[in-house]
This record gives sequence, structure tokens and C-alpha cells, in this order.
Amino acid sequence: MSHGDYLALGEELRTVIGDLVRRAKVSDELPANHAMALGHLDRTGPATIAELATACQIRHQSMTAIVQQIAARGEATAERHPTDRRAVLYSITEAGRAELRRDRKARASWLAESIESHFGENTREVEKAIGVLRQLRDDR
Repeated sequence: MSHGDYLALGEELRTVIGDLVRRAKVSDELPANHAMALGHLDRTGPATIAELATACQIRHQSMTAIVQQIAARGEATAERHPTDRRAVLYSITEAGRAELRRDRKARASWLAESIESHFGENTREVEKAIGVLRQLRDDR
């Protein structure tokens, strides 16, 4: 295979993965930026708006609005930063975790139904593909 062939293969994989992610997001119940912020808080613990904005790659002002909305719905709480009294740390609440679980479950359910309808009990190909995608993800 030539380098051009690998480029074409990489582009096809990028396109297919992007399409798959967009199709799975159709079943999302949370707005994407809310899910990203809650997911980050769930994975890494309390964070400032600046840290969340950087992690989610969105503007500080946009993250401020998102955090205000999730806090108003009781999905995050705010407390003063222990070492920087000017900063505020946001933490996910149990209600936020429950909403995140519902959102993730809806996405996984769509994928599960699709896998079952296309592959039935023969999921070896899917399991193999997941392994390949993990290798590509971890190759940095």
C-alpha cells in the first residue's frame, strides 16, 4: 500500500466514525456541551469554568452559560476553591450523574440495537473492530 492509500483509508475511517457518532447523538437527551461538561466533572472531579472550557474546547463565556444551566437544574454545585478564594469549583451532583447515565444509556441502546440487528449472536467482528479502534486511539 502506498502512503496515499493509507491517507484514503484514514479519511474513510474518520468519516465513518464521525457519521456513527452523529447518528448515536440523535438519541441524546442532553445537549452535547452539557454532556461534555458533566462527563468531564464525572471523570476528573471538581473543576473551574476555565478548566472545563479548556477541557471541552469551548469559549469561557459559553462554558459559563452551560455551567449556570446545569447548576440551575441541580446537576452541578458550586463551592469556593480551597486555595484560591476568587475561583469557584463546580462538582457534579448525583442528579447530574443520573442524567449522564440516562444519556449514555440512550446512546448505547441505539448502538446495541443496531449491533443486534446486523450481527445477531455473531459479534466477533464488532469485538475485533473495538480492539482495533482502541489500538488506534491509544497510538499517540
